[in-house]
Order: sequence, then structure tokens, then C-alpha cells
Amino acid sequence: MRTDLRTGTPTGTSEEAGGGTGALTGRTALVTGGGRGIGRGIAERLARDGARVAVHYGSNETAAKETVAAIEAAGGSAFAIGVELGRPDDAEALWEAFDRHADGLDILVNNAGIGTASPIEAIGEQEYDRVFAVNVKAPFFIVRHGLGRLRDGGRVINISSGLARTAVMPDKVAYAMTKGALDVFTRDLSKVLGPRGITVNSVAPGIIDTDNTAELLHGTPDGWARAAAISALGKVGSPADVADVVAFLASDAGRWVTGSWVDATGGSLT
Repeated sequence: MRTDLRTGTPTGTSEEAGGGTGALTGRTALVTGGGRGIGRGIAERLARDGARVAVHYGSNETAAKETVAAIEAAGGSAFAIGVELGRPDDAEALWEAFDRHADGLDILVNNAGIGTASPIEAIGEQEYDRVFAVNVKAPFFIVRHGLGRLRDGGRVINISSGLARTAVMPDKVAYAMTKGALDVFTRDLSKVLGPRGITVNSVAPGIIDTDNTAELLHGTPDGWARAAAISALGKVGSPADVADVVAFLASDAGRWVTGSWVDATGGSLT
């Protein structure tokens, strides 16, 4: 049965609902980098499950508003907030924007990030500092300044990467290092927030079909096939594949999972 996103009432088929359950009705979620790619998939899925979703964007306001419009067209509730991460006081600015729309938070998804970095022989200090500022420092201080807004029993979900556990792409070492740091943050934060009933987990995608991977997948005639061969399932993942894992962790069904690194690579590490 399809569930009305505002009331949780069954109204149609599960196929029409795209997997929505109403399990998050009454909760508020924030998805950083929620306008495109994996972030958009997560934002739309959480909204289908009933959450009111803050769709954060750094620079692409159009994409964020399109995501909000898609959520609303499906019967959900969402709003966009724009703050460029990786700059001084970015976390405070993000929460100031959030506070204009909501008075508390149940689910925080730290998804925004720079998705690549130059090889060690080419990367300069400015690029290195930038990727760490966006991928590590920003999530840390978003949580730091959001502690008073995050309700007891809430969820923090950090989007990591399979590259944190494998050297299959050693040319992206700086990027992989940021995800390793994010995973340590997940582990320790789970102990800090556990007494409040807040779970904290990392979800690690593999190669996902987004605009960020367009060159890898479509830049050569065999790009897609080579990427699919990395997965034990012989496929390239979609944003929905990751969003479904996040939705589980965000729901009551995921209440006993915390401090974990969840492999969402489609078996790319096997």
C-alpha cells in the first residue's frame, strides 16, 4: 500500500510510493548536499517515509529547489537552505538558516562533500585544506553546533566511502583520508551521544551513478562495464541503493545499530 507522507495513511500501491513507509512521520531531517546525486536520493527517500526535509545546498540553488519541488509534488514536505561549506563559521550560518524553518532536528545526514582530489604528486596545500574543510571540518562543527537542536533518540548518519577501506583508487588518497577521518568521528561520536539514545553511523557507497561519476562511467566506451565489474553484484549503484540504507538507519528499525561502518558498495570490497 502507498502511504500518505503527511498522515501515514495507506493510499495506494507500494510501487507508487517508491518504498515509502510513513516510518518517519513527524520527524525533521537535514541532508547536507541534498540537491543532487546521493544527497537528493536520500532527501527524497526520507521525505517519502514522512520526514520534513531540509535540503541543504552549497552553490546550486536550482538543484535544491528542484529537489524540494519533487518532494512536495509527491506529497512530502521540504525546504531549501543555502550555505557554502568549507568557510569560516559555515556551521553557524547553516544552523541560522535552518532555524528560520524548524525548531529542532531528528535526523542529520552529513552527505555534502568534495568527491575527489588530485593525486599526491599533484595536490597542493590549498586543495588539500579545502577537501578536509568540506569533508571533515564541516560535518564536525555542524554536529558541534547542532547538539542543542538534535533531539534525544535522533540519528546522525555520515556518508563515507568504500575508499576509506580499500586502495583501489590510490590517486584519490587525500579524499580517502577525509572519509577515514569521518569514520573515526562516527565511532567516537556514537559513544558521546549514546546516553541520549542518538545513534551515529557511517554509510559507505561504492561507485554510484551520479553527475560526480559521469567521467568515470561515461568518459570511455568501457567505463560503465569496468565500474560494474568491481561490484560483486556486477552493477553500478544508484542513489536509491544508498538512500534505502540510510532510511533504515534513520528509522526505528535501525535503533540498535550505532558506531557502525555500513558497507553500501554492492560488494565492491569482497
